[in-house]
Amino acid sequence: MIVSWWGALIGLAIAIILILRKLDAVYSLFIGAIIGSLIGGASLLQTVNILVKGSQSVMGTVVRVLAAGVLAGVMMDSGAADTIARTIVNKMGDRMTILALALATMVITGVGVFIPVAVLIVAPIALEVGQRSHISKLSLLVALSGGGKAGNIISPNANTIAAAKGFGLNLSQVMIADFIPAVVALCVTVLVASLIKHKGDPVVASDLEDDATPDVAEDELPSLGASLVTPIVAIVLLLINPIGQICHVEWMSKINLDATYVLPIAAIIGALAMHKAKNLEEYAKTGMIKMTPVVMILIGAGAIGATITQSSLPQLLINAIKVSHISGVFLAPLSGILMASAAASTSTGVILATGSFSKAILGFGVNPLAAAAMVHTGAIVCDQLPQGNYFHVTANAMHMDIKQRSQGILYEAICGGSACLTATVLYGFLHLI
Repeated sequence: MIVSWWGALIGLAIAIILILRKLDAVYSLFIGAIIGSLIGGASLLQTVNILVKGSQSVMGTVVRVLAAGVLAGVMMDSGAADTIARTIVNKMGDRMTILALALATMVITGVGVFIPVAVLIVAPIALEVGQRSHISKLSLLVALSGGGKAGNIISPNANTIAAAKGFGLNLSQVMIADFIPAVVALCVTVLVASLIKHKGDPVVASDLEDDATPDVAEDELPSLGASLVTPIVAIVLLLINPIGQICHVEWMSKINLDATYVLPIAAIIGALAMHKAKNLEEYAKTGMIKMTPVVMILIGAGAIGATITQSSLPQLLINAIKVSHISGVFLAPLSGILMASAAASTSTGVILATGSFSKAILGFGVNPLAAAAMVHTGAIVCDQLPQGNYFHVTANAMHMDIKQRSQGILYEAICGGSACLTATVLYGFLHLI
């Protein structure tokens, strides 16, 4: 060990405090890593080596995150996500409004669109049908946010990639493991949103003006069939190996396709199916721009994670939990909840939790896939807190002020918490995987 446990802990605390103080998350993580290493006993040269080693350790995840950006850009900018959302809501009708909105946001997020963008896409539709069906903005917000949380844990987004690679797993494994928790979260979301559909402010005419929907002319929207090509191709390719292993089909189990090339290939095929191949470069550029902050946070998280793993803190946590006779399983969901709460971001929370606590979690003999599922679902419990971007993006999308938006925090936590509780019970204690 190079760094003392208390030095690593102070470094992590400094990073979290700086993030809460609105300093850029990347700088916060690097400052925490540097201070933690130095006061923990590392020399200047050793500190630099820790930072470099930590940054190098996340490069595999970085590559996959950038690959996911291509798919996300195609789904967002082509209008494919908008088409899917409108089709779901229109087909299910006003009688099933809340379920339709939650499901639409879940599907849009699940096929690779970032959750804030998914809410932006569905919000104008939600406000329109909400006014017609006399459903409050608070209920609509919970439906969209809860559905987005459910979709986020089964998507090929940055948070799922980070959860998979943090425990040495394939992306498809985590997506499959999180499916049942996602369905539970969707059901709880519909129930909670239905119970509060008359609570809070109603939708008024001014809420339907100047929406923030991504600009794609209605006559340029692709058909539903063409819109589904990208996600279907990605899902099919990613699931070949897991399905082969489950069904004992030897030739399928030997095919091990990685998200690094599966996601861009699916995006290209989808763009061709939508007859928008000429815009592919523009879509890819959008995706890369959206992914750049995530990549930078990954590098910073790698640095603070290396500071912690180079210390005695993981072993100390293991010993402390054993002495207190508390199940070590709880460290997985709690680390996801705490780190995502600090950063108010699912991706950052997963990155921090896996980088900092994966060694300690696995030290309790927790199955890596179970650990990934619990950390991942834990990260969606409190990612809607006010210090994060998601809180403000969704407030603007739903035309809510800070007070109105804050009313949804507890209900959203219940929706995300149901997924976390499900994963913890099924995988942490019942060992179903």
